Amino acid sequence: MSKKKKKKGDSHVDESWLLPYSDMLTLLLALFIVLFAMSEVDTQKYQKLAQVFNSEFGDGEGIFEEEEAPVELDNEANEDQVSEEQETNEMLSMKEIQQQINEYIEENNLGDVLGTQLSDEGLLVSIMNDVSFDPGSATVSGEGREIASEISNFLDTDPPRQIVISGHTDDIPMNNRQFGSNWELSVMRAVNFMSLILDNDHLDPTKFSAKGFGQHKPLVPNTSDENRLKNRRVEVLILPNYKIKEALEKEETSEN
Repeated sequence: MSKKKKKKGDSHVDESWLLPYSDMLTLLLALFIVLFAMSEVDTQKYQKLAQVFNSEFGDGEGIFEEEEAPVELDNEANEDQVSEEQETNEMLSMKEIQQQINEYIEENNLGDVLGTQLSDEGLLVSIMNDVSFDPGSATVSGEGREIASEISNFLDTDPPRQIVISGHTDDIPMNNRQFGSNWELSVMRAVNFMSLILDNDHLDPTKFSAKGFGQHKPLVPNTSDENRLKNRRVEVLILPNYKIKEALEKEETSEN
């Protein structure tokens, strides 16, 4: 029996499957590149990357829609990316502001009415109410106006920082024609003091906020006239742009 001759080309292996396999590998490579590029969100890099992939792989429709923006990291993720150097620099910058204010306090013998404290929350400047306000009044006195003007100069930083101004009273009940409670008095004192600070045209009002705590956040128990004097105050809190807790702890550890 004669054997059938194989037709020419019968031994050729079908390699058409390699095309989709190659496309799949290319897309996987593209995915890894995208994931790497987006590990640090950069809008300009993202747009360039999108244009490359759209032109290479798109058939009228791109892999990335042009109107879509890269996913922005939330605040916690951004904070995680803050380097140790940035935290240290921010702490040093805050300490420099504190030193400038302390020098102003010393030069003008204001140690009894002004004070500073640096913590991981920020730089706190305390102003005793008795030098800034008359009893039961929210109108800033002459010396208080001068202090507000001087403090405003220390708040003009680059980059700018968030500023929170809060008013505090003692526990003696307040009930006069203007204010029915210590809440109202403390709020208006904070607002009026903030208004004087914002007379400085170099400051951005959107960075400022005011609060009133009444008698509910005393520094010491309201058990004597001396303690009540300490509790009557306006506080200016300068918030850091980066967390400085770890940097402060490291400095305290090295000093000890």
